[in-house]
Amino acid sequence: MRGARSAPDARPTSTCPTRRGHQKMATHARRGAPLAREQGALILALIAVATLAWSLAQRRMAGMDAGPGTDPGAFGFYISSWVLMMAAMMFPSIVPMVLVYRLAQRRRSELRPAASLGSTPLFVGGYLISWAAFGGLAYALFVGVRSASIGAFSWHRGGPYVAGAVLLAAALYQVTPAKDACLRRCRGPLQFITHAWRDGPMGALRMGVEHGAWCVGCCWALMAGLFALGVMSIGWMVLIAALIAAEKLLPWKGAANLAVAAIMAALAIAVALTPSSVPGLTIPASAAAERAMSTMRHSHMQMHARPGNATSPMSVGTQAKHGTHGMGPGGR
Repeated sequence: MRGARSAPDARPTSTCPTRRGHQKMATHARRGAPLAREQGALILALIAVATLAWSLAQRRMAGMDAGPGTDPGAFGFYISSWVLMMAAMMFPSIVPMVLVYRLAQRRRSELRPAASLGSTPLFVGGYLISWAAFGGLAYALFVGVRSASIGAFSWHRGGPYVAGAVLLAAALYQVTPAKDACLRRCRGPLQFITHAWRDGPMGALRMGVEHGAWCVGCCWALMAGLFALGVMSIGWMVLIAALIAAEKLLPWKGAANLAVAAIMAALAIAVALTPSSVPGLTIPASAAAERAMSTMRHSHMQMHARPGNATSPMSVGTQAKHGTHGMGPGGR
């Protein structure tokens, strides 16, 4: 019929919504594959570094666990051991933060490629700087208390109660607003990245230092508990690292936090009242503690006997003054 319109062709064309959807999905999959590989490689790198740090720490501190109040030795030995410990204990817990940081940096580097060079290692390095600073302050405080030779802190007098009090303080800190504020920032990588972002290599370093500072605020009391249990003990390091990982990584923030508080409170009571019943706790002035102190002194003498190493006055003073009778919670 003249003037009649033909019916539209109902056959699917190459631009139908279904096919376009499949094409978009394929494109996203191709773009996402390199990102997934990069993120997987980053996770493996952090775990590998942590594993290596555990191995080196165990080799370096083998036989040096003298229990609560262990003499940390010369500052150079202590601070290098402390940084190793922090890499071993904390790197698994910061995996989500490093992944989110790298993802944000990757997106920005598409616009400014030069700005991302070395940024992720600098971010992690800044994180370790914060923990190294805390370790230095802890060393100064700990050695200062030991050098004061307060008889009431000796193990056979008030030492168990001092160690128990430190552990109890760590348990109580778990339920404070300050702990909650720091923990929320540690558990919220995207929030931190959004509010603290800085461009460039120095920006990455500053962000790492800032995140490390929040992490110190979150975990300082647990690290103080490590001093109370034996700072050279690999076993207690593993426990504290596991508690930190639980409160940062498990999806049940409140329950994990309370569980950590309960464990630290139980340890506080046991160390204060029945220290000999605590598994893995080296009792100061025991035969095991004496062997540990002998091992530490022997290691320090070997280190200082190497060519080019001058004997540290701090180390000599510590050995001459304390020997195996150091004051503080670990002394007699």
